[in-house]
Amino acid sequence: MGRSYTHLSAEERAVIMLGKARGDSAHAIARTLARAPSTITRELGRNGHREPGRTRTGRPPSSGYDASRAGQRARRLARKARRVRKLARDSPLWRRVHRLLMRCYSPQQISRTLRRQHPAEPAWHVSHETIYTAIYAAPRGALRQGLVALLRQHKCARRPRGQGVDRRGRMHDLPSIHERPPEANERLLPGHWEGDFIKGARNRSSVGVLVCRTTLFVKLVKMEGCSAEQALAGFSGAFEQVPEALRKTLTYDQGKEMALHRTLTARTGLRIYFADPHSPWQRGICENTNGLLRQYLPKGTDLSVHSQRTLDAIASELNTRPRATLGYHCPAEMFMRALGRDDLAQAIDDALLL
Repeated sequence: MGRSYTHLSAEERAVIMLGKARGDSAHAIARTLARAPSTITRELGRNGHREPGRTRTGRPPSSGYDASRAGQRARRLARKARRVRKLARDSPLWRRVHRLLMRCYSPQQISRTLRRQHPAEPAWHVSHETIYTAIYAAPRGALRQGLVALLRQHKCARRPRGQGVDRRGRMHDLPSIHERPPEANERLLPGHWEGDFIKGARNRSSVGVLVCRTTLFVKLVKMEGCSAEQALAGFSGAFEQVPEALRKTLTYDQGKEMALHRTLTARTGLRIYFADPHSPWQRGICENTNGLLRQYLPKGTDLSVHSQRTLDAIASELNTRPRATLGYHCPAEMFMRALGRDDLAQAIDDALLL
């Protein structure tokens, strides 16, 4: 079946009626007509079809599908008047919008201005999306070109915001996650980490998050701000406490706080790799950990109030929590085993069983 859609014909409705009379399922009828099953179920639903059974009153429901009645209903709805567009070309609202566009107002500014000028008159309220739609829905030609020319970007077609250029700026020549060694991808050996920033209210405070991909061991780092210099200082100090054998790779997103990643590599020996833009699943372990941490560090709060001691306590609580992917062992136990400290790992395991 292609992407185009055509309305059901009288013959197809007759096939549906005969199929339901025989007790065929919607999927079976759809295969016969080479239609999507959802097309058949919608047609049955909108025309009052009910499967055979008993109602609460004990009387059989009216469950039949009548092709003739369904066709009459479709033709009646086709003749029914459509809702008048709010920004019709000859309406007073459109004339006001057009005058404001001529004065170099943006659609957002027009929407807010009209709402402020006519607070109790919904007829004069229009969203900026409706204005954009009215402009780009105009027939191609001089009229449309003139309307698009009134917009600040003068784009001939709307482009989804997510497909535009990253407005935070971009770093170049970053080691890609696709160059990461296979042992890091397979999560077989400890020492491979994922990192991120958790941002506080208005992006004015942050906490650094480091997670071992193999053991799920979490380290939280108090940051004095969100700059690259502060990220360098915080992460450098955190990895100084990790044995060199467990400092192999770090995978991060392309946040500007990692602009000094080469200096961090020189200080710690970590090879740093960057995930593709808009691909959080490439750092799924850290993203999942961030979700767990939001229970302790809620969004929209000031994270600078948390001391390093408080962050260590939060990390300890996560590290001593059994995890399904570790066979219900805890990250702290698995991290100690990675360090060769089986005695401490066993002590942690015993403590959890008390």
